[in-house]
Amino acid sequence: MSNLICQKCFQDIPAHQHWKDIQRVEKGYSKDQKYHILTDKQEHLLLRCSNVKNLFQKEKEYQFIKRVEQTGIAMTKPLSFGICNEGQWVYLLLTWVEGVDLEDVLEDLSLNQQYKLGRQAGEILRTIHTIPLEECDYPQETKIQKKIMQLQKYEKSLWRVENDEAVVEYVQQNVQKILREKPTYLHGDFHPGNLIYQADGTIGVIDFNRWEVGDPYEEFYKLESFGVELSVSYCIGQIEGYFQDDVPDFFWETLSVYVAHSSLYSIEWAGQFGKKEIQGMIERYQASLIHFNYYSQFVPTWYSRRN
Repeated sequence: MSNLICQKCFQDIPAHQHWKDIQRVEKGYSKDQKYHILTDKQEHLLLRCSNVKNLFQKEKEYQFIKRVEQTGIAMTKPLSFGICNEGQWVYLLLTWVEGVDLEDVLEDLSLNQQYKLGRQAGEILRTIHTIPLEECDYPQETKIQKKIMQLQKYEKSLWRVENDEAVVEYVQQNVQKILREKPTYLHGDFHPGNLIYQADGTIGVIDFNRWEVGDPYEEFYKLESFGVELSVSYCIGQIEGYFQDDVPDFFWETLSVYVAHSSLYSIEWAGQFGKKEIQGMIERYQASLIHFNYYSQFVPTWYSRRN
């Protein structure tokens, strides 16, 4: 989309006349249209646009981001929300977090630095989970039935892997064990790809568009999906930072169920993106079998206590 077209689409947004440059952001799986904005005051902003039919959902997202901002963590901050493009789009205008994606630099840092950044990420995640839950957001039902339906969808998919029966059975027999903790607000997609490594060595959080309310432990399965292949030290740090070095035993049991479920369902989910993504998810599934000893143990083999 050219800048000329963008300016026409965005003319309903206050202060758009001060935007000097607009560049489309292609990275990520979100269905939002994302733009990096440079203003005439050299300010960097992030604009997220979605179909106006998502107005209610996006307003809730904006309100959630405002709640997170009140915690004081480094993050993309809310500036304005509304409708643009002649009533066709709903938009969120946010601050741009300066730095580089943590996933792009993590492996270049020392193991001690990786661990410390993991601890920092865990502390940030814990802070998000302590935000008081509004009564209107309290879930009316658990996600257990949803997990079962997703598993069934995987079982019927074209990409089901061979000899997966034991893992399918493990999820079926243990899915009732999830949600032992009280529901909290969740980031919904917390992993190094949605964390920014800032110039001062701290972490900034972005991409709250998958926020939800649910089991706080569900946030951790992406350590297995995306974290361990980048940095085991980071993953250990995130867990120990979150739990302040006192990890409860039932966390591991719950995590193993989430990992088993997600490692299977992610294969079916990846089908919409093509063979490369499918193969990547299959490889992660195979790695999880080794890490959890074919789900005969709860604590993954990559974890060793640091503190």
